[in-house]
Amino acid sequence: MSERLTDIGPPHYDKFLPPVIKDNYGKWKYHEILEPGVLMHVGESGDKLFSVRVGSGRLITTDFTKDICDIADKFCDGYLRFTSRNNIEFLLTDQGKIAGLKDAIKKMGLPIGGTGHSVSNIVHTQGWIHCHTPAIDASGIVKAVMDDLFEYFGSHKLPAQVRVALACCLNMCGAVHCSDIAILGIHRTAPKVMHEKLRHLCEIPTTIASCPTGAIRPHPDKNIKSVVINEPKCMYCGNCYTICPALPCFDAEKGGVALLVGGKVSNAKSPPMFSKLAVPYLPNNPPRWPETVAAIRKILIKYAEGANKWERVGEWVERIGWEKFFEICEIPFVFQHIDDYRWAYDTYRTSMHFKF
Repeated sequence: MSERLTDIGPPHYDKFLPPVIKDNYGKWKYHEILEPGVLMHVGESGDKLFSVRVGSGRLITTDFTKDICDIADKFCDGYLRFTSRNNIEFLLTDQGKIAGLKDAIKKMGLPIGGTGHSVSNIVHTQGWIHCHTPAIDASGIVKAVMDDLFEYFGSHKLPAQVRVALACCLNMCGAVHCSDIAILGIHRTAPKVMHEKLRHLCEIPTTIASCPTGAIRPHPDKNIKSVVINEPKCMYCGNCYTICPALPCFDAEKGGVALLVGGKVSNAKSPPMFSKLAVPYLPNNPPRWPETVAAIRKILIKYAEGANKWERVGEWVERIGWEKFFEICEIPFVFQHIDDYRWAYDTYRTSMHFKF
C-alpha cells in the first residue's frame, strides 16, 4: 500500500531519528549508566549511542531552545530529544565529545542527572501561568521542591529511581496517578454560580452534562436561565468551569495541596501501581510552599533510610505496611484516607487486626 499523504497531525517520528537509532531500531542489546546523567546504549551491531540527560524547565523560551540547539549542532550533529519528564537528552555517537558537551551544558547553568537511582525531573501541568482550572501553581511548587531535593538529581544516593509528578487539579493532566511521589492541587469549595454571566456565556445542557456526579441542575425558577449546585454532591473537580467560565471554583485560602505516593509505570519486579493518598491537605502557601516541601522531603528521607536496593517507593510501603508508613512519616490517618466511592468495599481491610 502506498503511503497515505495527509496534512493532519505531525510528521511520523521516524523521519527525525538519528541515523544510529534508525539503524539499530528494535535491536538494542543493553544499556549502561556511565555516570549520573550519562547513558550508553549498545546495539547488536556493536554501535554505541551516548545520551547526556539535562534537567530543563517545562516552560521554556524560544531563545533557550535556540541555545540548546546550538549545543546539539556543535557536539551531537544536531540531535537531541525531550523526555516525557521534561529532561533534555543530547544524543551523540562520539564518546570523546562528551566532556566538551558537559562543559557547554554547565556554562548554560543546566544540571546533568536524572538517571538511575535519582530524583528525576518533575513532570507537571500548566498551573497558574496558563491553565484556567488549577487549585495550585505548578512551576512554582516544582521549583521549590526541586531546589530542596537537588542533591538527589545529579547523584545515585537513593535505593531506586524516584519519579515525582504534579497536577494542579483533579482533572489531572500530569502523571499523579502513577508516580512515586505525586503533588495534586485540590479545590475544597463548590463553584460559585454567576447567574447574570452564565446565561450569556454558557450552554446550560452542556454545563449540566459536564458534572460527573450530577451535582448541577437547572435553576428552579424558569425565569432565571441558570443552574444551581447541590454542594453535598460536588467533588470539587472543576470540570464544570472548563465548560462554563461563569462557575469559578478557585479559592486561594481553602484550596491546597494533597500528596500521593506509591505509583509507578515500570513493570520491573512488580506490576505497575497506582498512587494512593498520603497527605490529604497542605496549605497553598506561595512562593516557596514550605509545608509541601517539608512533607515531600520527609517521605523521601524515610524511603531512602528504609527501602531495600532497587525497591520503588510503592514496593517499600507495601512491604512495611501502610500503618508503618504513616507512623514513620508522622502522617496522621484521617477520614479522607478511607475510600468511600462506589464499590469501595472491595478495597476495605476487614480483619479484626486492622487498626488506626
